[in-house]
Amino acid sequence: MTEPRTAKPAFFADLHLDQIVAWVTGDRDEYELAPFLYFPLRSVESVRYRHHVLRDLEQPEVLAAVRAFAAGMRRMREHFALSQKLHYGLQKQRWYLDAGAVYCRVVAAFTEALNGLELQSPGFTALRDYVAQYTASEVFASLTAETDRCLDELAAVTYSILIRGSRVKVTEFGDEADVSVEVDRAFAKFAQDAVHDYRVRFRESADMNHIEAQILGFVAKLFPEPFGRLSGWCERHARFLDTTIGRFDREVQFYLGYLERIAPLKDQGLAFTYPRVSARSKDIKATDTFDLSLAAKLSAEQTPIVTNDLYLEGSERVLVVSGPNNGGKTTFARTVGQLHYLASLGLPVPGRETRLFLPDQIYTHFEREEDIETLRGKFEDELFRIHEIFERATADSLLIMNESFGSTTLHDAVIVGTEVVRQIIGLDALCVFVTFVDELASLSDSTVSMMSTVVPDDPAVRTFKVVRKPADGLAYAAALAEKYGLSTESLRQRIAR
Repeated sequence: MTEPRTAKPAFFADLHLDQIVAWVTGDRDEYELAPFLYFPLRSVESVRYRHHVLRDLEQPEVLAAVRAFAAGMRRMREHFALSQKLHYGLQKQRWYLDAGAVYCRVVAAFTEALNGLELQSPGFTALRDYVAQYTASEVFASLTAETDRCLDELAAVTYSILIRGSRVKVTEFGDEADVSVEVDRAFAKFAQDAVHDYRVRFRESADMNHIEAQILGFVAKLFPEPFGRLSGWCERHARFLDTTIGRFDREVQFYLGYLERIAPLKDQGLAFTYPRVSARSKDIKATDTFDLSLAAKLSAEQTPIVTNDLYLEGSERVLVVSGPNNGGKTTFARTVGQLHYLASLGLPVPGRETRLFLPDQIYTHFEREEDIETLRGKFEDELFRIHEIFERATADSLLIMNESFGSTTLHDAVIVGTEVVRQIIGLDALCVFVTFVDELASLSDSTVSMMSTVVPDDPAVRTFKVVRKPADGLAYAAALAEKYGLSTESLRQRIAR
């Protein structure tokens, strides 16, 4: 996987991709995954590479092995983090040794698990080969052997503590009786089946107090060889984590996070599919697709999610979306943007039979509040922003325009909107244009009219379905006027009275 970028793309907020990133990475803060979601791909081969990896991860056996590996590596990092935070040197060294021990066991177990799996993706098969070579190497064998020897020698250390008043004496353990055994034997006759537990739980802390640290220091002086070996181990293996294994531990969470998030949506009947992608063909298609950010919210509320279909073929390039307000037009536009961006990350996308284009860049032109610092009016700012987009956009770009030029008169909106759409057609770029200007839908063969629909018998009720059909906003206006007694005939009758 390519090294991630750190800057969030400018269009994320408009398309609610920032919400999707937060949703996917929310419980994985330790991996810092957001940058991976800021880096779209332009290579069809790279996208397919990720598809193959994800398909392997969808196998229960592969998923279980990777999750076990990730859990073990998380334990290793916890031990390592403690070794850095603790105060006393010998304790820090022991926690670091424990981190190394966990690492050795986890990598060895992962190697064995991978060898027993049927893997299809080039990514996982290459990983299996690498991990097998690494665990068979002298470096890993030496690390494992030295770690086990240190652990065994430290486990064999036994000592006695003699406390007399404020004096503490530490000596080697001899043939002294184990007092705890004698105490258990003495009180065994008083044992009952069910009794109240009067034991007090002490505060648990990984850090030692100064008395424990002094005792440990005395023990180290009594047994210099195992503690000297521990110190030497920490120096020799200051960086025991293999770089490739460490990268896999982080990067695989990019895949796991997304698969785990969409799993409940799939269980609810929503479709996800691996899209056919192209960096050349601009014929696009998606059936039963939806806004993923909205679906994540509605599914938690057990609210039904409306899906839509879309396609462009041949010379078609611009989807002009019109219809009544609050009918799902903006959500539809976001959906198209999300589809193409998620596809460019190599991830499964919402919908069935998806065929998508890999854009070189996505540009959004959404309504903005006036910013007094720019010294521009709202309409002037809209013109300024669309000019900036046209300076950078190419034939391979995707433009998502939502209610653009709504701040001016209908006459000006028609003139400006027409010119903008013509430039997009001339550029041969893909575009979704949500607008109240119906005329834009029939400018040329490159434009396709889509409308948000209402319930036929009750035009005030939105279906949130967006379908291919000629723009007929006036028909909705007439139906609404008739419903509320505001039609021309109704008004004439009222006036006549």
